[in-house]
Amino acid sequence: MKALLLTEGSSSIGHGHITRCLSLYQAFETLGHEPFLLVAGDSSVESLLKDKNHRVFDWHKNWKTLIENIEDYNVVVVDSYLASEEFYQEISKRVKRKLYIDDYKRIDYPSGIVLNGGVYAHELAYPQKKGLKYLLGPRYIPLRSAFWKVKRRNIRQKAKRILITFGGDDSRNMTPKVLKSLKENFKDLEFLVVVGKGFRNVEEIRALADRQVRVFEGLNAEGMRELMLLADITISAGGQTTYELARIGTPAVLVAVAENQLLNCKGWHNTGFALYTGWWEDKDIIEKVILYTESLMDYKVRERMAKVGKKTVDGKGALRVVKELTKD
Repeated sequence: MKALLLTEGSSSIGHGHITRCLSLYQAFETLGHEPFLLVAGDSSVESLLKDKNHRVFDWHKNWKTLIENIEDYNVVVVDSYLASEEFYQEISKRVKRKLYIDDYKRIDYPSGIVLNGGVYAHELAYPQKKGLKYLLGPRYIPLRSAFWKVKRRNIRQKAKRILITFGGDDSRNMTPKVLKSLKENFKDLEFLVVVGKGFRNVEEIRALADRQVRVFEGLNAEGMRELMLLADITISAGGQTTYELARIGTPAVLVAVAENQLLNCKGWHNTGFALYTGWWEDKDIIEKVILYTESLMDYKVRERMAKVGKKTVDGKGALRVVKELTKD
């Protein structure tokens, strides 16, 4: 089948939607289908899309032209915070197999399949409607193929390394703030710091690199997976990365840096996999990061959290979704 994946991303809004769609793209390819990515974005997205069948094009502004050719595809996937309800209605009318990726009941979706792989998804009370099917919860969370099968890891008695990752852009400048405080409070630990493609504070972060701090730039999915396996604890934003961390079983201390991360952060906190510190602007946010990180020095606490994460996310979500979309 020919599958069209429509999404958006940029240095200003981040790349989380693209990452999800890349996960489905890999699943479509693995299962013998022909995916194509159409991404509304800037130059920062090109490196993510290399070696993929894609076009960077503002389909939001040109969706009526796009709709005229939409029937060339057997399957259409939409992952967007910007697409209009009218656009979804037109997709629903013209395409037999359609999937809408949602995070917070953004609109009243037409007939098709709604995917929300969030750990909180079942709490949203989606409306039951004829012709509308839901794939809800982490069983369906699309992860990149590097996370489909992972090594078994042992939890160290004594923590040695902390991973710091704040997404593709770190628009809130949290990485250097968190790193400086952690260095002061955990002088015997090593820090693995991820710099994303949209970071504007790279030089500030590089200046903090020393024998205790290793900075990693331009990592692919395999590189992120290996860092997660190396780390004992992660300080992270509350987006898609949390599901990859759960899959690996690396306990997380979470900081919400965007409104759409709040449900996710609270949901993970409630499962017992992660500790949610609060909103990035809270006056005591750094103090909470230090306090919660200190609590994770306890081996038994980390062991328990790792088990919850691995039990919650098995890595097969993207394949499940594509099988559901393409079945007879």
